[in-house]
Amino acid sequence: MRHRSLLILTTVITTGALTLTACGSRDDKGGSNDSSGGGTTVVIGVDAPLTGSLSALGQGIKNSVDLAVQTANKNKEVPGVTFKIEALDDQAVPATGKANATKLAGMKDVLGVVGPLNSGVSQSMQADFEKANLTQVSPANTNPSLSQGDNWGKGEFKRPFKTYFRTATTDVVQGKFAANYLFNDAKKKKVFVVNDKQTYGAGLAAIFAEEFKRLGGTVAGTDSVTVRETDFSSTANKIKASGADSVYFGGQYPEGGLLSDQVKKAGAKIPTMGGDGIYDPQFIKASGEANDGDLATSVGFPVEKLPTAKKFIADYNAAGYKDAYAAYGGYSYDAAWSIIQAVKAVVAANNGKLPDDARAKVTEAMSKVSFEGVTGKVSFDQYGDTTNKQLTVYQVKNGAWTDVKSETFKD
Repeated sequence: MRHRSLLILTTVITTGALTLTACGSRDDKGGSNDSSGGGTTVVIGVDAPLTGSLSALGQGIKNSVDLAVQTANKNKEVPGVTFKIEALDDQAVPATGKANATKLAGMKDVLGVVGPLNSGVSQSMQADFEKANLTQVSPANTNPSLSQGDNWGKGEFKRPFKTYFRTATTDVVQGKFAANYLFNDAKKKKVFVVNDKQTYGAGLAAIFAEEFKRLGGTVAGTDSVTVRETDFSSTANKIKASGADSVYFGGQYPEGGLLSDQVKKAGAKIPTMGGDGIYDPQFIKASGEANDGDLATSVGFPVEKLPTAKKFIADYNAAGYKDAYAAYGGYSYDAAWSIIQAVKAVVAANNGKLPDDARAKVTEAMSKVSFEGVTGKVSFDQYGDTTNKQLTVYQVKNGAWTDVKSETFKD
């Protein structure tokens, strides 16, 4: 999304004959001296909606980053470095995200940030991170403009911020994938398209609609709803009157679940489809009507079916976190691990210690990061986008999301 469209790292480093022992003081290398004596602390910042309607996703992001940091420390992934996190709540509000970005950028011990969930929030943060040379890796943002510039739709690709990376694929891929499934696999030919007027939802819906029409389908109508409102009966009645055989919703699960419910109550017994923003158990719970047959796409393959994710799942469960890792847990772990690997490369290249320009060096090292992660191969292209373009379609069956098709999408 997510736009769905974060974390803080702390590192401890002992260098040769020099041991940093000052009590919690910050040095000019972008790390802080560890008060226990014996190293440098590097903080990975986390920014996500930790409260509010999207907190189920935000808590999964935070916990997964925490697990990556605990694993790195346990395994001494970066000799002499201890990682810590600092998680800030953006409540899915861009202004709050910007304030969080300013705060994280001002903390010299932060060398990387994981998050946010929402693309609109990310837009408010990117400039602050760029100015501070602070690496940002989102596990959920899917809006193409974040990495490819505002004119990507015209075929003009220009990376706006060198500090921005993501482990989730973009809506260009997700929207086209959804349209192909609904038209070719589900055999739906007349769709009504709705969005929530937010960066993620509006962008995804537009990409979907364009591809659906290109394939030969008909867009029976379009409408928008407002986030945090609950009465979508007007939109539901328009959908019923249009004769559409399906609904595509660009938005998040709180509104998506209510829309699905009200469409069915209006008498249109047709499936609602959406992107990863609705792929959550709360989408199903938000609907009073049975919504078996509703569809969602999500980035990546089902984590539970990935051989590469077995250890992550086992370790997450063993850690006893209160909340599930949810839709972006694996991508959050990989986002944090990519920052850890970049720090590792920077330290190794500087004789076992952080350089004075650690943040800039970490950003530079990110473009060369490559490893087998929870979600598969983790690496980034020239725009900072993930090279992993795996997607999955899920369908509600017997009151639960069930994967029905997974593939590596080729444009």
